Parts: sequence; structure tokens; C-alpha cells
Amino acid sequence: MSAPPGSSSVPRFRTVSLLTDYGTTDEFVGVVKAVIRDLAPHVGVIDLTHEITPFDVRAGALALARCIGYVPSGVVMAVVDPGVGTDRRSVAVEVAQGAGVLIGPDNGLLAPAVAMAGGAERAVVLTNTEFHLEAPGATFDGRDVFAPVAAHLCNGVDLLELGDEIDPVLMVPGTVPLPRDDGDTIVTEVLWVDRFGNCQLNVGPDDLEGWDDHVQLRIGSPSDPAGTTIRTAVRATSFAGIAGGGLGLVLDSYGMFAVCLDRRSAAEELRIAAGDQVVLVPLTDGPPTPSTPVSIGPTR
Repeated sequence: MSAPPGSSSVPRFRTVSLLTDYGTTDEFVGVVKAVIRDLAPHVGVIDLTHEITPFDVRAGALALARCIGYVPSGVVMAVVDPGVGTDRRSVAVEVAQGAGVLIGPDNGLLAPAVAMAGGAERAVVLTNTEFHLEAPGATFDGRDVFAPVAAHLCNGVDLLELGDEIDPVLMVPGTVPLPRDDGDTIVTEVLWVDRFGNCQLNVGPDDLEGWDDHVQLRIGSPSDPAGTTIRTAVRATSFAGIAGGGLGLVLDSYGMFAVCLDRRSAAEELRIAAGDQVVLVPLTDGPPTPSTPVSIGPTR
């Protein structure tokens, strides 16, 4: 492959970080990496994850936001793209005073990470096909659009050469839910369930400021009280610090509270998943004391 007119011979970035829902069973990830390496041999590729649930844009956006503070300067290519082949836009967004560029579909996937990186500085729609591969079909923009664009950015091509500049505020926003203060309770949502079954909530330390260590969890729909699970969790600093095999509310590695069990899956035991509602209720007098009914009278 040869570089199109206007390509710079001075490398600008040395890293492309990838996040997709492609999985690793098919050749999709390998082909994307091959395109990048062919056009920009000096570039190293980091696999953030390729196991986002297929088509789950919100899960991809949250994962990308969790990663963005740790990726090196360079290009971040994210693809969770149920609208591929339609009129949805392909975009590149410059952040951090030019230290990074995020590229992917304009469907809300990039927006939370862009915000975490300090906001967009310049953005373009990837309309300049000189920087794309010739596509046999319209269903693999990861290979035909995003990978070659990532490589050309690493080779020194300026963002504005890649297409039409747009106002970043016109990009599709992300859909990251916020907790709701509901009087004496906080209505939260499970953002993410990791492979260990820990259930990250959309609340952090500031949201529970002044609360005691014991918190009641009401899991389920308020419109169906019969289907609501009520459990008591203790705030802990580690999984091993959850006493007696009980339920813990642990401040996780991203600074959010997660519902956890020590060496067991909270998601499986409580039957909760990403997107489920969890209502937090402060318990100022500590956990309720369990009682066992007894009978008084002669023993038979």
C-alpha cells in the first residue's frame, strides 16, 4: 500500500490503542492490526479490549472512559458500531492539546472518554476517502476507514486533512446515567459487571459522604415490591475485608462503589446485571439483628 498525497513522512504518534466488540474468534482484530502495521510500521498497538458485548454502545463508552486516563499519547480507535453502513458519521476528535486523537463512529461511543480527556479541541468527519482503503462492502469500517486513518495520523497527517471539520458539540452525546437523590435514599444503576461478578454502581465517595458503614441495598423495580431483593452491605476497602462472607460495598480501582462478595460473584448471587437499579438506604443504627423464632415449652 502507498500513502496518499499529503501524507507526512515525519511520525507523529507511536501508539494506537484499540477497543472493539469484535471478539477474537474471527479475523477482524488481526486484519485491523495488519492494516495499521502496513501503513505505519513504527506503530505499536495496544489491545484495551475486544470483548465488549456486541452492539452495546453504552458498555463500550463506559469501558473507554475507564481506560482513557491510562492510555499513552497517540490514537485511540474504538469501534462498537451497530449503525455501520448507514449514514451515521465516522469521526476523529483531537484531545489533550493534541496529545491524542480518538476515532470511531459518532454514536455516543467516544463522548464520555472525550469528556474525561478534558474535552474536544478539534473534530472532523472522515470524509476524505484518499485516506481510506477501497471497500468491497460497507460493513467493516474498522478495516477500511478507522484503521487506515489511525495509521495516517500516526504518520503525521494533520487532522483537518482527513475530512470536514465540525463543531464537537454537535457530536452524539454519551448516555452515562447519573445517580438520583430521592430524599433519604439514592437511586443508582449498575454500570458494569466485571468477570469476577463485581457490580460497579454510578456512585462515588462524595455521594455517600456522612453515611455510616452499613448500607441497605434494594435491588429490583420499585413498581414490583414482591420482586425486590433487600440486603445489607458493609462498606469495605478490599474484597477480603468483607466480613463473614457477607455483602460488601467496595471502593473499586476506578473510584466508584461496587457491590461485591469475597471470591464469589455478587452478580450471580443477587441476579443483577448492568443497567439494573439498586437503591441505597443509609442504616444509621448498623445492620439489622437477625432473629430466630423459638418455641417455649416441654421438649418432646
